[in-house]
Amino acid sequence: MDTRPLGETGHESSILTFGAIALDFLDQEDADRMVEDVLAAGVNHFDVAPTYGDAELKLAPKLNERRDEIFLGCKTQERTYYGAWGELHRSLDRLGVDHIDLYQFHALTRYDELDAVTGEYRPEMAQDHDEGALAAFKEAKDEGIIGHIGLTSHGDPSVVRTAIKRIPELETVMFPFNYTLDAKEGPEYDYRSVLDFARERGLGTLCIKAFAERPWPESVPEGERPYGTWYQPYDTPEEIEACLRYALSQGMTSVPSAGDPQLVPAILEAARTYEEMDADEQERLRESARDADSPVPSP
Repeated sequence: MDTRPLGETGHESSILTFGAIALDFLDQEDADRMVEDVLAAGVNHFDVAPTYGDAELKLAPKLNERRDEIFLGCKTQERTYYGAWGELHRSLDRLGVDHIDLYQFHALTRYDELDAVTGEYRPEMAQDHDEGALAAFKEAKDEGIIGHIGLTSHGDPSVVRTAIKRIPELETVMFPFNYTLDAKEGPEYDYRSVLDFARERGLGTLCIKAFAERPWPESVPEGERPYGTWYQPYDTPEEIEACLRYALSQGMTSVPSAGDPQLVPAILEAARTYEEMDADEQERLRESARDADSPVPSP
């Protein structure tokens, strides 16, 4: 599988990142088998989070067997100094490791969250000031507990751009990108500006929601959905290949796999056989999605 430099981290990431949330749907034996299959396909970048059910616990056995082969990304939604330290150590325990290669502020979608993370409180905010999660991240990096600092968001693109400006320690950013979003006009869809700005700053770029087609219809209640994804995914091999090729052809470093284990084999195959998409095919895809509903919810 092809690799690309993950910004200026020094790591060469596979063009597919394994979204380890898929492990939460499996028993331990099947989870172990999926990790082996993903590694055999050439994936070297894994992404997990404490909010992904038991995914950390189910990743742990094979992670510890194959630790040298895995660039491990993890996340926290804690925004305070002590909250971030606490969740970092909990993830280390659940994963059974002594360090995490990339630790990320998870799902940062609002300006007040950014203020909390950086400790830059405004006068009208709470009086119980906190240094913010960023201070904990920096200390953990100095101590060698984490290797690099990143951010993930599916929120307003302007918040992500502002975070890149205000957190110079950032080395990677994970955000939505697909041809449906790229076909739409308006600032709420302008993740291309995030991609351009991140690359200008030398950040690694991780593309979430690459395989998202649309929101689930209201006629399909949660318990009856065929996939454990919060969006309705593209699911044929041809559609999956087109989604992956489109995202990577924009210059993304790596594309995390979709969260349902049923989709992982086809995504692995698409990444293994990846070829860049020409400009005409990209335009045809954008045109086909011009009037489609956005698969990314408003923050």
